[in-house]
Amino acid sequence: MAEASGAGVGDLLRSWRRRRQLSQLDLSARTGVSTRHLSYVETGRSRPTRAMIERLAAELEIPLRERNELLLAAGLAPAYPERSLDAPELLAVSGALQTILDAHLPFPALLLDRWWNVVDRNAATDVLLAGCAAELLEPPVNAVLLTLHPEGLAPRIANLGQWRAHLLAQVRSRAARTGDRRLHQLADRAAALPGEDAGRAARADVVVPLELETAAGVLRFFSISTAVESAADVTIDELRLEAFYPADEATRGAIAAGAQAAARR
Repeated sequence: MAEASGAGVGDLLRSWRRRRQLSQLDLSARTGVSTRHLSYVETGRSRPTRAMIERLAAELEIPLRERNELLLAAGLAPAYPERSLDAPELLAVSGALQTILDAHLPFPALLLDRWWNVVDRNAATDVLLAGCAAELLEPPVNAVLLTLHPEGLAPRIANLGQWRAHLLAQVRSRAARTGDRRLHQLADRAAALPGEDAGRAARADVVVPLELETAAGVLRFFSISTAVESAADVTIDELRLEAFYPADEATRGAIAAGAQAAARR
C-alpha cells in the first residue's frame, strides 16, 4: 500500500503530484484541468469525478493498485481487479509469459511480482540457485534477499559490491515511485545484509553485469526487465519478466555446452 494510504483523495493526489516533482501549474498544462480546480480537489473543496481521477492518474503514472486507492478515497468503486494468475481471465497473458520463460532457455529468466517475489522461473535459473540454503528457497522466494544473503547467491557473486548497489538502487527507485511501504521495508532489509562496498563498472561494460562463480567458471550476465504495458489488472500490472543474457562469448559458450550435455543425459 502507498505511504498515504487512508488519506483523502485530495491528499493522495497531492502526494503523487509532489512525488512526480510537478507543480499544480505543470499538471494543469499536461491534463487540461485548471489549477483552480486542482487546488480545490487537493484541499478537499471539490470531489473529483472518476474521469478526472483517471486522467490525473494516467499523467502521474500511478500504478493500478494505487489508482484503486484513489477511487476508493473518492467514494468510488475500484476500476481494476486483482485476480490470481491462474484465473481464467488471465490465462492468455500467463500462458504468453510462460512461453517467453521457456523460449529463453538455455538462459535464466524469472517472473517477479512488484516486491521481487519469484512467481515463476525457467529451468536455467538452477545455475543461479546452486548452493543456496534450502530455507531461502522456501516460497515465497524473494529474489533481492536471496541474491544478497550470505547463504544465498552473495558468496558466488564475484562483483558483489557492484551488483548489490545495482539491486538496492532498483528497489529504492521503485519504492520512491510507488510510495509502497513494503518496498521501503525490502530496501531496508536488503541493505542490512552484509556485503562489500559498491565497485565501479569496468570501462568496457555498457551494462552492469552479474558475475557468478560456477562449476563452469565465472559466468557474466546482464538482465533485461519487461512488463505488460497494456495491463488492466493489478496482478498483471505488477509483474516483471527478468531475463538474463550472456554478457560475453565465454558465458554464451559455457551455457550452450551445459545445455548440450544436459540434453545428452
